[in-house]
Amino acid sequence: LLIEKEILWTHSYGCPILLSPLDVVVEYGASFSVNCSYSATHQFGLSWDGFDDTVEESEEIFRFVDKVTDWETNLTCYMSSNETQCSQDLPITIYKTPDSVFISTVNHRGPMTEGQQYELQCDVHNVAPVQNLTVKWYKGQTLLHQTNFTDTIETPVNETVTLLIRPDRADDGAEYWCEAELDLGAEGPQPHPTNSSKPLSIKQEILSKCKQMNMLYLSFSVLLFQLLQKFCFVETGLH
Repeated sequence: LLIEKEILWTHSYGCPILLSPLDVVVEYGASFSVNCSYSATHQFGLSWDGFDDTVEESEEIFRFVDKVTDWETNLTCYMSSNETQCSQDLPITIYKTPDSVFISTVNHRGPMTEGQQYELQCDVHNVAPVQNLTVKWYKGQTLLHQTNFTDTIETPVNETVTLLIRPDRADDGAEYWCEAELDLGAEGPQPHPTNSSKPLSIKQEILSKCKQMNMLYLSFSVLLFQLLQKFCFVETGLH
């Protein structure tokens, strides 16, 4: 009489597997390593990704990933005996800093007029993961605004954010710029990876209202002088 033993599968909860580190944050194209062990008193077999031919009768096994080039890279450590098997996933966050961060004005060229509203645009190219991205706007060293993202896509994306400004005389010589920051948590690189745009200077680009009035007054004065000159010429008969 052949009696088959039922293998009990469990995942994470109640499983004595210990991973070190508990999770991995790695830059795309870089390498990482992880150790898998267990806290049980009995002898178990350990393997990565459930391959039976790699089961080791050991209290710990080591895994080295030479180069991360797959955005869907994942690892699972399995612990097994004759009757039970459980597993623990290794959370892996793969990140990529932007190829470029660029600032520009939207639908505008040339001098800016004091008191009018303008739109600045920040383009962030090829960054991941976007849910860890923050785009910050600065005027000089003053933080003006920041934008976070909720998309859960893990592969690189392009993002565009805008900022409305209304320049005045105090902005003459001011520099606006934007910065892309990746906050990857405690396991990620410290300080946070950042990429910044070149500054957009509006120095001597603000045409003040006073200057506009002066130009208008000058034009009006010239026109008035021409009219008076013509009128006087007709009335007096001067040649």
